Amino acid sequence: MIEFEPTEEQQIMRDAVAQFAKVSLAEVVRSVEAAREVPESIRKSAHDMCLGMVHLPESCGGQGLGWVTTVLLEEQLGGVDAAAAFGLPGPGAFGTAVVELATEAQQAQWLACFAAPDAHDAFGAVAWSEGAPNRERPGLSTVADAHGDGYKLTGNKAFVLHAGLATRYLVFAQLDADAGWEGLGAFVVEADNPGLSVGERYDTLGLDAARFGAIRLDSAVVEAQARIGPADPADFTRALLRYFAKQSLIVAARAVGLSQHAFDLAREYCDTRVAFGKPIGHFQAVAFNLADRLMDVESARWLVWRAAWAWDSGKDEAECLLATSQAVAHTLEVAMRCGDDCVGLHGGAGFVRDVIAEKLMRDAKQLALCCPTSAQLDQLSAALQLGSELDPALLLPTPETQAIFT
Repeated sequence: MIEFEPTEEQQIMRDAVAQFAKVSLAEVVRSVEAAREVPESIRKSAHDMCLGMVHLPESCGGQGLGWVTTVLLEEQLGGVDAAAAFGLPGPGAFGTAVVELATEAQQAQWLACFAAPDAHDAFGAVAWSEGAPNRERPGLSTVADAHGDGYKLTGNKAFVLHAGLATRYLVFAQLDADAGWEGLGAFVVEADNPGLSVGERYDTLGLDAARFGAIRLDSAVVEAQARIGPADPADFTRALLRYFAKQSLIVAARAVGLSQHAFDLAREYCDTRVAFGKPIGHFQAVAFNLADRLMDVESARWLVWRAAWAWDSGKDEAECLLATSQAVAHTLEVAMRCGDDCVGLHGGAGFVRDVIAEKLMRDAKQLALCCPTSAQLDQLSAALQLGSELDPALLLPTPETQAIFT
C-alpha cells in the first residue's frame, strides 16, 4: 500500500511548526531581513521546540524522528521565510555531517551540547568550500599536517554558514595530497581556537537572515580526537556523499515551502487583479502559467517526501542517493521558476519591496547555492543509473565546479 499522508503524530508536529512560523515569523519577515538575523525570542522558541535536533539520533541529544518528519517541518519553515530557517539555532549542517562521518561516541561528544536548555544561541558550522580551486593538485587547498599527538590546520574557507556565530566548526582539509579527493579528513575546531579567525560577513543576494562568511586557519592545532571519521577510513568518501545528499534534502524541503508560498501569492494576486473586465487569472496565458507552477510544486513535494522515506526505510544506499539527487535537482529548479513567475505575474508590483515576491525570487536563487548544483546532482543520478564509478571530483561541490554556501 502506498501512503501519501503524514501520520497523526507528524501532522500534529507539522501543524505546530506551521503555527509557530505563522505567528512568530510571518509578521517580521521584512524586519528580520533588515536586521539580517532572527530575533532572540524566536531563536529561543525554536530551540524549545527542538527544531534543530529533529533528525539527529537520541543518543546525542536529538529527537530521532527521521527524515520524513524533518522535511515536513522544514517545508513549513521555508513556506514562511526560508532565510529565517537558516538563521535558527542548532547544529545544522554540522550535525548532519557528524552523524554521517563520526562514530557514535564522537556524535555524543560533539553534538550533545546543542540539546542543552540554554543552547538557543548555540550554532554549528561546516567549513567545506574554498574560494578558488587548487591549481597544483586535486583536492582542497586547506591542509592538515601531523603535529605532535594531533594535527595542525592551515588554509582559508569560504561561504561558511554561521561564520562568527558557531561555537564549533567541522573543517575539511587535505590529509594526503597524493590521494586527491580521496585524501580528505574532517576536524572539529572550537571557535576559541587561537589559530581560527573569522572574516567579514558576506552581503548576499538572498537569505539575508543567514550569516555567511569566511574563516582563516593559521596553524590551528587540534587534538587527535578532534578528527572524526568512520571506523573504516575507506568509507569516508561514501559518508561524505551521504552527508551532502541529506543536507541537500533539508534545503530542498525549504525550497518546496518557498515554492508553495510563491504560487499561493501569485494565485491570490491573479484572482484579484482585474484587467479588461475580469481577473487576470482568467486569461488563458496566465491560467496555464499558474497550472504549470502548481504541478511543479506538487511534483517537487512528492519527490522530496519519497527521498526522505527512502532514507527512513533503510533502502539501498544507491536507491536513496538516486531518489535524493532527483528530488533536489528538480526542487531547486522549481523554486526558481515559482519565484521568477511570482514576480512576473505581479508585473511592476513584483519588483518593489511592498510585495514579498521579489524576496522569494532572491531567496530561491540563493537556495540553489546552498547544496550541490543541479548539474552535479544530475551527474550523480546518471552515475547511479549507469553503474559508473562515483568520482568525488565530479559529484562533490568543489571550487572547480561550484563552491556552496553550507
